[in-house]
Amino acid sequence: MSIKNIIFDFGGVLIDWNPRYFYREVFGDWNKADAFINNICTNDWNAQMDAGRTFAECIKEKQAEHPEYAEEIGLYYEGWPKMLNGTIPEGMDILRQLQECGRFNLYGLTNWSHETIGYAREHFPFINEFKDVIVSGEEKMRKPEPLIFERLIHRTGIVARESVFIDDTLRNVKASRAMGIAAIHCTDFNQVKAELTALTGFKFS
Repeated sequence: MSIKNIIFDFGGVLIDWNPRYFYREVFGDWNKADAFINNICTNDWNAQMDAGRTFAECIKEKQAEHPEYAEEIGLYYEGWPKMLNGTIPEGMDILRQLQECGRFNLYGLTNWSHETIGYAREHFPFINEFKDVIVSGEEKMRKPEPLIFERLIHRTGIVARESVFIDDTLRNVKASRAMGIAAIHCTDFNQVKAELTALTGFKFS
């Protein structure tokens, strides 16, 4: 059966998000920022906000765990916009070519806080061009949980075997495949194009 639906992750595929961009300014040093993200405000900690918890409650808990970094942790929400470094040109090129060809239904499936998705929609208008976008923080579930893929299928009405998902995180790719949705691990954009061409027959310029 042919592919009719192409689903995009946002961070790492279409949008360059990295908390180190902001904390490099805070600490004045990339290595210190890296250590802070690896050990204090980690990706797993941030995932709680992606799953629907508020920044305020997560920040308060983290400050209690690490009072020596209370000030820096407290900056996480207000500094969030500076964690964004614009769109990723190679990913956007793939999206635009697929939009222009008009053959596919295009969707978004992103781990993103419900408190910051409004900012993203405002500053990255392409988000509003998708046929639908499933936002983890709004659904209170996140990738790689099977339920969020079930929500995608139920809400959009897509057929899993007619769909392909693009994500930069391997565990999310594996979860998608387990749900019957073909998936591409986005680590090289030329490879993404090649795999999409193999799955769909669409030839990129």
